[in-house]
Amino acid sequence: MNLKAEQIQENWGTFISYIETYITGERKQKLLDFYNKYQERIMLMPAAHKKEYHNAFPGGYVEHVNRVIRCALKQHDLWDSEGVDTSTYTIEELVFSALNHDLGKMGDEENESYIPQTDKWRKEKLGEDYMFNTKVPFASVPDRGLFLLQSHGVQYTFNEMLAIQTHDGLYDEANKKYLFSYMPEQKPRTSLPFIIHQADLMAARIEFEREWLPKLRGEKNNLDNGGKNFTLDSNIKPKSSSSTKSKALGSIKSEGLKNMLDNL
Repeated sequence: MNLKAEQIQENWGTFISYIETYITGERKQKLLDFYNKYQERIMLMPAAHKKEYHNAFPGGYVEHVNRVIRCALKQHDLWDSEGVDTSTYTIEELVFSALNHDLGKMGDEENESYIPQTDKWRKEKLGEDYMFNTKVPFASVPDRGLFLLQSHGVQYTFNEMLAIQTHDGLYDEANKKYLFSYMPEQKPRTSLPFIIHQADLMAARIEFEREWLPKLRGEKNNLDNGGKNFTLDSNIKPKSSSSTKSKALGSIKSEGLKNMLDNL
């Protein structure tokens, strides 16, 4: 699976538009400043380090986050229609949580978490196109993401903290203290964490199926643009819907990143 340079640029415009559309107050500008500061790194990040996971290709992270936001908005409508008390969270909290749920994957301020794999055997035999950068001190993805937000002055609510912290659900043992309780007073008092988890699970499953089901059936996967998966939220107006490859390349300052995009 590869994204074209135009698709990467369009996805980034959609990503930024979610902030402009749904986030309010002082933190809106702080979020925009943060993401614009690290634009070159984040827009080309993979969502995982190996093919057996999901979206392990340049631009895969932003494409995944955009899908999680869309799925979260749809899950909100579903849960609301079935009678869940959606007054316990706001749509801004929902979008903020989905937007930043995997932020910790970017690494720290100086170093990215995923770097190109240098071990030919691991790349060819294990499907590891990327490897973890040992210059980055260990932290869980939710913990690092929350730290990055607070260290850049981006405030978040208790609901958002809980949703980001537990977005992997019970796949992460650390979340049992929040999600595995029989005492009513210890259970989450909002359904937001469950909605974000389901949205993330749905997005990852879609990305797995797109990458692997055709291969398992012996078919050639030609879904370079993901088909309907690139449908944008009706409330979002991307900045560059008619962007060209040259325009996408023109927004990149790093020569190394330009070469990477130019080869897509």
